[in-house]
Amino acid sequence: MNTTMRTPGDRIRHALFYEILLLIVCTPLLAWIMKKPMETMGALSLVLSLISMGWNYVYNLLFDHALLRRGKPLYPRSLAMRTAHSLLFEMGLMCATIPATMAWLHISFFQALMIDLAFLVMVPIYTIFYNGLYDWMFPVGEIPANKQGLAGGTAEAKG
Repeated sequence: MNTTMRTPGDRIRHALFYEILLLIVCTPLLAWIMKKPMETMGALSLVLSLISMGWNYVYNLLFDHALLRRGKPLYPRSLAMRTAHSLLFEMGLMCATIPATMAWLHISFFQALMIDLAFLVMVPIYTIFYNGLYDWMFPVGEIPANKQGLAGGTAEAKG
């Protein structure tokens, strides 16, 4: 059982890479869907990204501590664990992003909710793949990257 926690620096790298990649994808998509200037949507995306980075750091730290308190290993993580992790993250994030989107774009709660729900479909899928790839590229503890699958499972060594 691997109970090695990620370092604060690693958690910051994780959050920065996650958000930068997501900004590259989401800003043009939001501008196109909302028929708003790229600058407006880029600024909103940046604000939401900063909110998300703060939440990402806190949430992942709390999630890891909760796993350890329950006697669960931190790694490898199953697809079911990664799915629950990403959905819980998104639900918590919506508590901040809906009011921010409403204020920034001067739209109703329902409109902001619809935007968030659209991303609720896309972002957890992105998160599952991103976290699996991140764990493979930056392994923690005893499990080397060449022995992990996307879902975090170990492969049997062939001799």
